[in-house]
Parts: sequence; C-alpha cells; structure tokens
Amino acid sequence: MVFLMLFSFPLYQYSFGQEVVQLTLDESIKYALENNVDAKNAQLEILISKGIIGENRATGLPQINSTVEMTKNLQLPLIILPAEAGGALGGGNGDDGPGTGVNSPDDITVIPFAVNYQSSLSISVEQMIFNGSYFVGLKAAKTLKSLTEFDKEKTENDIIESIKKAFFTVLINKERKELVSANLDRIKQLLEETEALYAEGFVEKLDVSRVKVQLNNLQSEFDKVQAAEEISKQLLKVQMGMPIEMEISLNQEISDINSVEELESLLSNNGYKRVEVDQLETNLELAKLDLKNNQVQYMPNISAFGTFQRVTGAQRFETVLDSDRWFSSSFAGVRLNIPIFDGLRKSYKVQQNRVQIMQLENQKYFLEENIELERYQANITLRNAIRTLNVQEENRELALEVFEMTKIKYQEGVGSNLEVVEADSALKEAETNYFSALYDALIAKVDLEKALGIL
Repeated sequence: MVFLMLFSFPLYQYSFGQEVVQLTLDESIKYALENNVDAKNAQLEILISKGIIGENRATGLPQINSTVEMTKNLQLPLIILPAEAGGALGGGNGDDGPGTGVNSPDDITVIPFAVNYQSSLSISVEQMIFNGSYFVGLKAAKTLKSLTEFDKEKTENDIIESIKKAFFTVLINKERKELVSANLDRIKQLLEETEALYAEGFVEKLDVSRVKVQLNNLQSEFDKVQAAEEISKQLLKVQMGMPIEMEISLNQEISDINSVEELESLLSNNGYKRVEVDQLETNLELAKLDLKNNQVQYMPNISAFGTFQRVTGAQRFETVLDSDRWFSSSFAGVRLNIPIFDGLRKSYKVQQNRVQIMQLENQKYFLEENIELERYQANITLRNAIRTLNVQEENRELALEVFEMTKIKYQEGVGSNLEVVEADSALKEAETNYFSALYDALIAKVDLEKALGIL
C-alpha cells in the first residue's frame, strides 16, 4: 500500500520516512523510470521537440503585426528649395517669408513640411507562398522528435541496467549476511561445546582460543557485510531517485529472479536491436535534411504582403485625436526573392554537409562492428561465469559437507578442534567464492541483455 502511494503522491513520500517499502526488481525499475532525474529530463526533451515542431509550423502561417506610433516634432523637419521655387510654392524667405518661421539666406527657401504632432496606426500581414526551407524544416523537426524519443529509450536502458546491477548487489550482500550469520551461529555453538569440554578437561585452552579467534573473524566479516548491504541499498535508492530517508527492503531472493537454466537460455539469443543504431541513423537523416535545406537555398522565395494604415497630424495635442483628422492608406503586393550570388557561402555549406554525412556513415559502420564485438564478449563472459558458478556451487556444497563431517568426528572424539576450525575457514572461503561467482554471472547476464538490446 505504501509503495502504491509513492507513485500516486510523490510529495507524500517524506511523511513515511520510517516506513519500510517492500520492493521487487520490477517495482524498482518502474519507480526509477518515473523518478530518476535523467528519465525526467529525457521526457522533458520530448516536450521541447514538440515545441520545436510547432515553432517551425508557425513560420508558414500568416504573420500579422500592428504598430501604434505617436510623434512630437521638437524641431520640425525642413525642406530646402531655391528661392524662386519657394516663391512658386507660396513659401517665404527669412523674416520676409510669410508662414515659414525660418531664417535663411536670400538664394534659398526653407519650408517646414510636418506638423507638431503626428500619429499612426498600421496593420501589416505577410504570408509565405513558397519557401523550400520551410518544408525541409518541418520534416527535420519531426525527425528531431524521433531522435529525442530514441534518446529517452537509451536513457531508460541505462537506468534499467544500473537498477538491475544495484538490485543484484543488494541481494548478494543480503545472502552473504545471512550465510555469515549462520556461520556465526555454528561457531558460537562450537565454542560453547569446546568450553564445556575444556571445563571437563577433555581439551586444552588452545582449542578454545582457536574457536574464539574464528568467532572474532566471523563477527568482523559480518559487520563488513552488513555495512556493504546498507551502502548498496543507499546506492539503489539514489539510482531509483528515491529519497535517502526512505527505508527499503527487497522481498525477492536471487533464486526468484535468475536460475542457471535462465542464464543458459540467454546464450542462445542471436538477434539484437540496439537503440544506439537508431540514434545514429536518425542523426544521419538529420544531416541529409540539413544538406537538402542548404541546396534549396538556391531556389527563389515567394511571399505575399499587405499593409493598412491610418495617420493623423495636428499643430496642437488636444486636436490630434479628432476623428476628422484621420486618413487611411493601404497597399498589397507579392515579393519574389531570387538568390543570385552569395560569395559561394551555400556551396561551402553543402560541402560540409556531405563530409558530415560521410563521417556519420563511418561511425555507423564502427558502431555495428563494436556491437558485434560487445555481443561476442558478453556471450563468452556469461558462458565462463556460468561454468565458474557451477564449480563454486559444488565447492560450497562439498565444503559444507566436510565441515559437518569434521564437526561430527570432533564431537565423537575422533577428530581435533583444529580440523573443525580449518574446515570452517574452507567453508567460509567457498561461500565467498560462490557469491563472487554468482555476482559475476548476474552482471554478465545484464551486460549480455544490454548487448542484445533486451534490457
């Protein structure tokens, strides 16, 4: 119930700081894909790509702008004419020129050609009719969205890989702790029996000391394994995006998740589908679209435009907005923009695009070769890990059998205390080797799943 609330109410997590959340591997992966920071950012990148598609689409729609302007001429604009032209227009010269208010030499006439206050309101509309880059840009934006989706898939694969490895680490440490604890119980029982025999005079003080040394070593190992389990839990929570304050417990065992048969069945899987190939192919498609965009720059662009304007003017501010002073004007047209020569700039861009395409094709070939090598290495590594695991599992069973037999001989008085201690040391070493081999096998399984693209 607590786990379900974690998904439905993220802010509610903190109120359960002391609750223990039971997790399976699938639940851990699901939580991580919803709460890991990288997963969240990958999802946001998809939203950004959708915005880019809309932005590119908007450039093909009508572009409408409006302008409102109010001007106060602090010094009136002037027009300078020959004196005789000014007389013909009714202008004056200097103080003798009626209405000019401007002093000027005798051979010219200076006439103001504006009023004190001017206002205008205009609306302009422009519509693209043909632009080759527009259609290429729309396709490129959609391709970019596909790339972000592949990036999201790659991020999720990386998260799943890290969660699996961290989850397996916690399980291995948990199993090791339980076994070391069982070893502690055996040695404590052996110590009690040895001390009882020593009290009866059947064994020496040295025998008791040997068992105590073994017990102290096991206790030290138990503390280390317990600390390793806690650290691995913290790492798992960080990978999941879960608050450190939360307490978690894994309610799965290693045997519930993997078996030798399952590991071996993975070795027969020959096909693969890697998102890295999809990413590179999408980048290659984007590079080709960029080349096409630079090539269509040689084509003319056609657009239609129109403007409607209302203007007014007055000598006094209080009359500038009178309705009888407003006058209208408008115009419309078609604009053809023909590229002629740009200093070979587009030609150089096309050359760069073609080289970039060649580079991406080389990278694709190199990536496919590396994937094949990665699959081969992961397959061999898992195959060897399975062999080692089988050997170490058999060694552990044999070491446990030897310890039990040695202990029975000691209890029956036909064996020595030293043999029991040595058998216990051999059992501990066999168990350590077994869990090391099991961890290697699990990690090799994850690596092969990654190489095959089936994480």
